[in-house]
Amino acid sequence: MGELKEIVNPLLKWYDGHARVLPWRENPAPYRVWVSEIMLQQTRVEAVKPYFERFMRELPAIRDLAEASEDRLLKLWEGLGYYNRVRNMQKAAEKLMEKFGGEMPPDFDEILKLPGIGSYTAGAIASIAFGIARPAVDGNVLRVLSRVQKSYEDIMKQSVRRKMEEQVQAVIPKDRAGDFNQSLIELGAIVCVPGGAPKCGECPLKGLCRAHKDGVELELPRKTPPKKRKIEDRTVLVLISENKAALKKRPSKGLLAGLYELPNLEGFYDSGAVLEYVKNLGLSPIRIQPLPEAKHIFSHIEWHMAGYMVKIEEPEQEPEGCFFVEKEQMEERFSIPAAFAAYTEYFKHRF
Repeated sequence: MGELKEIVNPLLKWYDGHARVLPWRENPAPYRVWVSEIMLQQTRVEAVKPYFERFMRELPAIRDLAEASEDRLLKLWEGLGYYNRVRNMQKAAEKLMEKFGGEMPPDFDEILKLPGIGSYTAGAIASIAFGIARPAVDGNVLRVLSRVQKSYEDIMKQSVRRKMEEQVQAVIPKDRAGDFNQSLIELGAIVCVPGGAPKCGECPLKGLCRAHKDGVELELPRKTPPKKRKIEDRTVLVLISENKAALKKRPSKGLLAGLYELPNLEGFYDSGAVLEYVKNLGLSPIRIQPLPEAKHIFSHIEWHMAGYMVKIEEPEQEPEGCFFVEKEQMEERFSIPAAFAAYTEYFKHRF
């Protein structure tokens, strides 16, 4: 533990001169820190910036988040994926309204009780927004600590994560808790990087890093390989009538719960089978055009998709389970998962 304490000063000095300018760092208010941390889960920093700024503009306070309609909330989140993150944020906002008058409490344990918030996010909010000396250990930090200590322990194990949280807790400086957590995260994000050779020549810890000393940086961190994803074949339909296209709402539970989607079928269908399906919906197809194949990867499932655009006569009534919307409505109101991006982009330009 004493050796790990040696990283504190060089790391903070490096952070003072190398920290990226990010919108949520300019004003680290609790709500802003919270929103940014949830958005940054499984999403790149550069991708998050415009989403964060729009979210703050549309829902500038916890009260606004608590009171937002589901459609508006999901539309603001469209493109970030993992929609349960924002649903849990709203549940947490409702609890904050009930219990704390719409304010984030300056208490790690109370923050940790909120829906969708684990030890990392609670530690980030507590330390960055309130200066509370609690660790915020994410994948970046686990990688840095594994390499600095030349640890071959499996970072996917909760016991290893807890151990490293305890190690950070023991050395985190009380007067710069937020900066220290962010310096570890920043180092892992831009220097001690994943998926390739770390930039050891730029690292302020290279003289203290055991993995660098022994030339085993690329062997670390050790982690259990992910389970193989299940492959699902789907046929996606772009049903167009005049200036409208068909949408469906997904079930309230399960994958992409409650979001809007293009009509789609399990398995691969040829054009004849697609036309038959469209007719069975009570629609009258005029012409059909195959669309490019596409693929979308979820955490545990991989969709392989074939697509068809079907021009139809204006229906006398909407088929069961589907409804038609105009292009402007679709762009402004309805949240369509990125899984369908290859096909939504296609018909948006062809209305």
